[in-house]
Amino acid sequence: MTTYTVKNDGKKLQKLLQTLRADGARIGLVPTMGYLHEGHLSLIKTALQYQTKPVVSIFVNPTQFGPNEDLDTYPRNEERDIELATEAGAEIIWIPSTQEIYPGPDGIGSQQFKVVPGSISRKLCGSSRPVFFTGIATVVLKLFHIVKPDCAFFGEKDFQQLQIIKRMVREFHMGINIIGCPIIREEDGLAMSSRNVRIPASRRKKALHLYATIQKAKTLFQQGLEEPQTMLKQLKEDWPEGLELDYLELYDPETLEPADHLKRDTRLFLGAWLKTTENKHDMGVRLIDNAPLGSF
Repeated sequence: MTTYTVKNDGKKLQKLLQTLRADGARIGLVPTMGYLHEGHLSLIKTALQYQTKPVVSIFVNPTQFGPNEDLDTYPRNEERDIELATEAGAEIIWIPSTQEIYPGPDGIGSQQFKVVPGSISRKLCGSSRPVFFTGIATVVLKLFHIVKPDCAFFGEKDFQQLQIIKRMVREFHMGINIIGCPIIREEDGLAMSSRNVRIPASRRKKALHLYATIQKAKTLFQQGLEEPQTMLKQLKEDWPEGLELDYLELYDPETLEPADHLKRDTRLFLGAWLKTTENKHDMGVRLIDNAPLGSF
C-alpha cells in the first residue's frame, strides 16, 4: 500500500481525496497534533476496521493554547510521525501549515469567524483554559470542511472534546460519524499522551496519582458508595504536592453535568499540572484522565 504525505498543499490533498472517492472509498479522518503514540495509532487502526481510508492530519493548532501554556514546548517530530502513521496503515498523511488552516495576510489575525461552544465547554478543561475549546472546535470544523470525511476518530482520553465535537456535528447537521475510541495506557497505567515525554523519571510516581485515583474511585463504587460528594472528598485526600489539581469531578457522560447519584456509567474526570522543576513560574506538564466508575 502506498501512503501519500501531503505538506502545505491543499490542492494535492483534494485531488487525492477525489481519486479515492471516485473509487468508492469512504474517508476516515484522524486529527492529531503529532508526536504520535500508540493511542493515535489505535485510531488509525480503528479507521481501517470501519473500512475507511485513514487520513491523518498533523497540525499543532496555535489557537487552542492560551498565554503561558506549552505551545512552544509541545513535542514535535515530523519524520517519526510519518513513519509511525505509515506503518499503522494511514492512506494520507496531511501536514498543513498555519497559513493553510488560517488563510489571510495576517494568518490567525485575519480570521473573522470562529466556533464558540456553549456551557459544555466552560467546565473541566475549559474552566481554566478559556480559549481551549473555541480553538479546538474552530480548527476541527476547518479540518472537516477541507477533508469532508465520512467518519472521524477521536480518543476518549479527551472525553470532553469528544462530546463537544459530537454536539457540533449534530447541531450543524454535518453528517459525519464521530467515533470515540478507548483510552490507551502505558504499562503502569498512565494514559498515553504526547506530553508524557516531558515527564521526568523522578516525577513519574506523582503523574500516576491520576490513574491511582481512578482505581480508588472504582473500588469505592464497587463497595457501594453512591454519593458523589462523599466520594470526591475521599479521592482528594492525600493529594500529592507538586501535582496541582485543576479539577476532579463526577459527571454524567452524555450531558457533562454533575452526577447527583453514582451509576456504572458515571464518569470521573481529572485534570492536573505536574510540576517538572522547582521554578514557581513553570506550569509543568498538563495531565488529564477519565473513566466510568463501572469499568474494570
